[in-house]
Amino acid sequence: MAASGASGAPRPDGGPRRGDDRVLEQYLAHLRVERGLAANTVAAYRRDLTRYLGHLAARGTALAETAPDDVTAWIQAIRAGEDGRAPLAATSAARALAAVRGLHAFLEEEGATPDGDPTASLPAPARARRLPHPISLDEVERLLEAAARPRTGSLATERALRDRALLEVLYGLGARISEAIGLDIDDLSAVERQAVLRGKGDKHRVVPVGSYAIAAVEAYATRGRPALAQRGRGTPALFLGSRGTRLTRQAAWTIVQEAADAADLSGRISPHTLRHSYATHLLHGGADVRSVQELLGHASVTTTQLYTQVTVDSLREAHAAAHPRAVGGSEGPARGPEAGA
Repeated sequence: MAASGASGAPRPDGGPRRGDDRVLEQYLAHLRVERGLAANTVAAYRRDLTRYLGHLAARGTALAETAPDDVTAWIQAIRAGEDGRAPLAATSAARALAAVRGLHAFLEEEGATPDGDPTASLPAPARARRLPHPISLDEVERLLEAAARPRTGSLATERALRDRALLEVLYGLGARISEAIGLDIDDLSAVERQAVLRGKGDKHRVVPVGSYAIAAVEAYATRGRPALAQRGRGTPALFLGSRGTRLTRQAAWTIVQEAADAADLSGRISPHTLRHSYATHLLHGGADVRSVQELLGHASVTTTQLYTQVTVDSLREAHAAAHPRAVGGSEGPARGPEAGA
């Protein structure tokens, strides 16, 4: 690879060292031509790697001589915005590090890094885990009632029955949107009060179905689905779209959003919100974490424990609002042991 060894002097404009900028262009050409990456992806690589090479130049370090400490310092700089640019969130920093890893792997393959890949032993920046945002039981009720109200257009009543059933399944079973629209008619048994959900990686789990979800699905299956099915060529899918085919993910998303708008909950609701609410309400009701893990189909209990944090936070708020000694200050006379039990 040409220009792999000489890195030249730092540039006065704070950009990559002369020589390193040529290596960058070679790598980007490799991404475009040999790996066939899209133009937008290559442009994102260019932004991240230009920032990285500028950091190395400011430290007086040539790309081919980069050490793990140089890369670590760069990660800290972009996370804190120490290079005069906007700080990057953990997710964006991880993306930028992936670009840097790719560049150094390219250099190593070309034999241009005598000391090896400086990123090989570096972990990705830790990503902050986002807490789920459930809605209250009253808000769930508003959402379900809004979904059941017929709107305009053909088969409005039939579509309203479908929409109510879909939302009852999302909330009543804690189903992912892909699991809900993937249901076939025979996957849900009103007699056994259970359903088979097919999750990620072609895994499936059997979950209980409550009376409200069963009633909504039966109403849709008998009075709504037949009219929708007449528009198609026959499918075992439970939830059908306007053409009589299996409801698409985008259509299901739109159904949830329209119900949220009608319930004055727009901007706060997604299909996954109902899954979050299902888990949180179970824990509020006394279900143990392991049971909720099984119901949600989580591979690790660590994921499920995010919901316990939401529950603890709400309990903390209730405690702070109701307990006389939850907050600082003297709100009244203290009651000691001698005051009685």
